[in-house]
Amino acid sequence: MEQKFVLFGPQHLVVMALTLIVPLVLAAIVRGARGTRIERVVSLSLAVVLIGTWIAWYVLFIARHWITLDNVFPMNLCDWATIAVLVALVRPSIFAFELAYFWSLAGTLQGLVTPDVNYSFPEPQFVVFMLGHAVILASVIYLMAGAKMRPVPASIPRVIGWSFAYAGAAALIDWVLGVNYGFFRAKPGHATALELLSDWPLYIPEMIVIGALATLVLYSPWALADLINRRRGGH
Repeated sequence: MEQKFVLFGPQHLVVMALTLIVPLVLAAIVRGARGTRIERVVSLSLAVVLIGTWIAWYVLFIARHWITLDNVFPMNLCDWATIAVLVALVRPSIFAFELAYFWSLAGTLQGLVTPDVNYSFPEPQFVVFMLGHAVILASVIYLMAGAKMRPVPASIPRVIGWSFAYAGAAALIDWVLGVNYGFFRAKPGHATALELLSDWPLYIPEMIVIGALATLVLYSPWALADLINRRRGGH
C-alpha cells in the first residue's frame, strides 16, 4: 500500500542528506585521483543520470495521462537549470556553471525542500521528482568541490539578465497558452515559500526583488572569500 509523502519525514531527510554527501564523496574521489579522466567520467555519469531522469519523467507522465500544456514544455526554472547543469557537466564553462549555480540554489533547492509529490518511495513520482532535483543540486555541489568551479562578480548581472529572459519567456507562454509556468498566473497548488508573499499579482514584483536579493546572497560567500584572500595576500 502506498504511503503518503511526509514533508521532512525520514525519506525526505535522507534524500536531502544524500544530495549533499554524494557529490562531496565524488569530489574527494576526483581530487584523490588527480586525473582528468576520472573527473570526466563522474561529470558524464551525472549528466547521463540527469538526462535519464528527465526522460523517465516524460515516460511516467505520458503513461499516467498526466501530460498537459502546463507541464509538457521545459519552461519551469528547474528545466532551465537542468539544461545549464548539463552544459556545465559536458562542456564546462563559467557561463553555464553560473546559471546552474544561481538557478539551482535559488529555485531547484526549494523544489527539493518542498516537493510536489503525493506518495513516498517507491512511488515512481517520488523517485523521478526527488532524483531529478537532487541530481541538479548534487551536480552543482560536485562542480564546486571537485571541478573547482565558482561564480565571479560579472556573473551577477549576467544571471539577473538571463533570469529576466526566462521570466519573459515563461510569462509569454503563460499568456498565450493560459498555463502557469514560473507561477506568473497563480501560486502553486502545494505548499511553497510563495505562500508567504502577497496575493496575485503583487507577489510577482516581490519575487523579482527576492530573486535579485537571492543572487547577491548566494554570491556573498565567494565575495567574502575573495576579500579574505586579498587581505592575506596584502600581508
